[in-house]
Amino acid sequence: MDLPDELDDYGFEDYGPDCDSMRLTAFLDIPGQDNLPPLTRLEKYAFSDNIFNRQIIARGLLDVFRDFSNKEEDFLTVMEMVVRLSEDAEPTVRTELMEQIPPIAIFWQENRSDFPVVFSEYLIPIVVRYLTDRNNQVRKSSQEVLLILLEQDLIFQHDIENKVCPVLLELSAPDSDEEFKAEAVNVICRMASMLSKSTVEHLLLPRFCELCGDEKLFQVRKVCAKNFGDICHAVGQEATEKFLIPKFFELCSDNVWGMRKACAECFMAVSYTTSPEVRRTTLSPLFIRLISDPCRWVRQAAFQSLGPFISTFASPARAGLYVCEDGTLSTRPQTQDLDTDFASRLPSPESCVHTSSASSTKPVRIEPDLPMEGISTETSDFMHVGSSSTGLIENPMENSASAGAELTRLSPEASPFSKLLDINDLPINSHPGPDSCACPGNSKDVFNNFLYWRTPLPDISRDLELFLSKAGLREEGCSRPETNSCVASSEIQKVLDSLQEHMMNDPDVQAQVQVLSAALRAAQLDSVNEPESKVSEGLDEVSISDPGSASDSQMTLSASSSPDELSVARASPRSDLAEPRNGTSDHLETEQRHDCTPLEENESKLQDIIPQPLLDQYVSMTDPARAQTVDTDIARHCAYSLPGVVLTLGRQNWHCLKDTYETLASDVQWKVRRTLAFSIHELAVILGDQLTAADLVPIFNGFLKDLDEVRIGVLKHLYDFLKLLHEDKRREYLYQLQEFVVTDNSRNWRFRYELAEQLILILELYNPNDVYDYLMHIALKLCADKVSEVRWISFKLVVAILQKFYSNSESALGLNFISELIVRFRHCSKWVGRQAFAFICQAVVSEECVPVDQFVEHLLPSLLSLASDPVPNVRVLLAKALKQTLLEKAYFRNAGNPHLEVVEETVLALQSDRDQDVSFFATLEPKRQNVMDTTVQEK
Repeated sequence: MDLPDELDDYGFEDYGPDCDSMRLTAFLDIPGQDNLPPLTRLEKYAFSDNIFNRQIIARGLLDVFRDFSNKEEDFLTVMEMVVRLSEDAEPTVRTELMEQIPPIAIFWQENRSDFPVVFSEYLIPIVVRYLTDRNNQVRKSSQEVLLILLEQDLIFQHDIENKVCPVLLELSAPDSDEEFKAEAVNVICRMASMLSKSTVEHLLLPRFCELCGDEKLFQVRKVCAKNFGDICHAVGQEATEKFLIPKFFELCSDNVWGMRKACAECFMAVSYTTSPEVRRTTLSPLFIRLISDPCRWVRQAAFQSLGPFISTFASPARAGLYVCEDGTLSTRPQTQDLDTDFASRLPSPESCVHTSSASSTKPVRIEPDLPMEGISTETSDFMHVGSSSTGLIENPMENSASAGAELTRLSPEASPFSKLLDINDLPINSHPGPDSCACPGNSKDVFNNFLYWRTPLPDISRDLELFLSKAGLREEGCSRPETNSCVASSEIQKVLDSLQEHMMNDPDVQAQVQVLSAALRAAQLDSVNEPESKVSEGLDEVSISDPGSASDSQMTLSASSSPDELSVARASPRSDLAEPRNGTSDHLETEQRHDCTPLEENESKLQDIIPQPLLDQYVSMTDPARAQTVDTDIARHCAYSLPGVVLTLGRQNWHCLKDTYETLASDVQWKVRRTLAFSIHELAVILGDQLTAADLVPIFNGFLKDLDEVRIGVLKHLYDFLKLLHEDKRREYLYQLQEFVVTDNSRNWRFRYELAEQLILILELYNPNDVYDYLMHIALKLCADKVSEVRWISFKLVVAILQKFYSNSESALGLNFISELIVRFRHCSKWVGRQAFAFICQAVVSEECVPVDQFVEHLLPSLLSLASDPVPNVRVLLAKALKQTLLEKAYFRNAGNPHLEVVEETVLALQSDRDQDVSFFATLEPKRQNVMDTTVQEK
């Protein structure tokens, strides 16, 4: 038996866990008392009774293969030893052996032509066998090694399908050990992304679906839920929708709240793999259910995933933007923008002709600048801006019936209501927007984003006619058959009764009930107020002949409107614009506008890009009540995902999120405002210059005066934001830039460092005169900063300013700046300033930003005068500037150069300097110089 100190003579006491960089098998080369050859000695210690000996051999296997791979016979002997060592009874030895397999495999791949055969025959069986090892540490080690080998693409397809997968399937079988099953599921989920689609779909997918319904172990289901998105990505869209979505529904309804929480966390990854139709009709209602989950932790995870889930609805073709490789947003070229291409074929707003009925063929033009009733000035301005900025002619503002129809399309469960809303009998007409246009008598020609980008809805007009004729909805006494304004109250009441039971938890049904309630009241008024029929008929005739006037006299119905309010709204005449308006009509119009306000606010939130309930829930994240019932950081999660949601909806639907953004920007938590500050430049790219100037610039100005924690977000992307503004708007910030120099904490030097970096980029946005009047003074102040890092980056800013002047032929400004530099730094009383002057001169020569004649005339004499400076640090930097930069330029290497002699004399004087560092750098040749930092360590 080997004694514990048997190997002391070979230096084993020097080998420990931290000796990986040493050659562990060096002891084999030392002739011992046994006089055995190295290979025999290796076998002796590999099978020693001393555990430490076997651990050392297992840990040094890579060195062993490097030593004994030259001869095939020695290689086979070592491999037999490895196989025997893999059967060691000590778990620590097996663990050490397993950890060496990846580097050994890489070594074989690089040095052996028969790598596939050898690796498959010897090492793969060891890895697979260790997956079923009784020791937990060995199993964990083998699982990690397996994933590393798959990630490095070292295991071949044949071995995966015939050796690895069968073992994992056996371990995850229903009758398998619980601990082994949970570990096998985790390995299957993690390796799915590294395997081919066919392998996962045919071998692993059936077992994964089976494990999702495992009733014994919730740990198994939880692992499946956490990795559900990775499996969906591995198998693709078709298999996801066919096999995985049903299982996902089961997991989202699991009794254990941890399962539902895990589903909420991976919802975006699952949605990304599905088709738009499944995403809209299947996953959206499921997500709404998770947001309404009784468990707070599930709701919290769902709200955190709401923004990312909404972002999966994004379409680059619709948004006109695409994500670059570096993660930044960029405007999509016109040739790739389908929306722009489609919009180019539409008539311009000025040439739009509006008619409301086929019976009226007289074209009526609506002035685009005419304000409309029921639409606020702010919303009207947005619609005008959005149309011009996107190149699309859209009408995001619609009446309550149109809103209900859109919501019904998004929620296919309420089909009876959708049939009723498509009838023109309801006394509700649509509001044409100021920039919208419609072709005569054909509403299908109006561009609608929902209809254009999605599968056309089936034609149910004949079914509607049959339904109406059987229901007896048309009354014989109707005096206006062309408008179809008479709907039987009883039929609407039946639909309302059928929807009441679904009203509590479904926002779509609530909106539908509101519209139908208003329609029912209007129908009852028609049957009660017979004396008013003539007035109503006159108004309807106006609405047919002049839709522009009709839009002005339009009313918006709400569920809370009383019959008296409705009658007042119906009696407000705005069709006769030529008549002078008396006080009564003004009063009636004021009441009408007041009654329409609540529903107008709801209409302003409508869009057709994503299901409306998702947007409603996202907007509600700013509600203070959510912070109490869901998560105190819910507003920050809302702010974090806001750019993705805006990109999804597009700039034409910015009105849906504008109030939310303003609420977040004024949030009391600085972390919320900081999040917005870091992303405001991306939001500006999405919205375009007009909306940026109108809505983002005021918030940007507020961030400039906020806490430093918020201002740093604006500062880091200051150039990105300013370059998106018009030149006049950009010049307004010239004076405000100097406010960044002042911080709440003077020790926050990184803030000033970031300012200098941004100013280097911002120089290109302003003309030389503005740079001289404003930015130059900021640069000089930063050059005198107390922190050296800020000063060094500021010196680069000074060089960039000089380059700006001379590249734009502003020599006078350049000379004035040079004079200022000489006064401030060359003649500075502190040695740090004089050292800065030497560095600036070196950078000027290196970047060649100043003409040579200007440099030798104005800067060189002052630079050479530093040779007599009493501080060695100044002379060190002077020596570097002359020897490493100045004399390397072709101009100074010319023997006929009149300035060469004085420069060489200065260098000679520095070479004999009493300070060793100065003489060293003055003597050091540039080609022999090692890479050194140009900065000098300050003591």
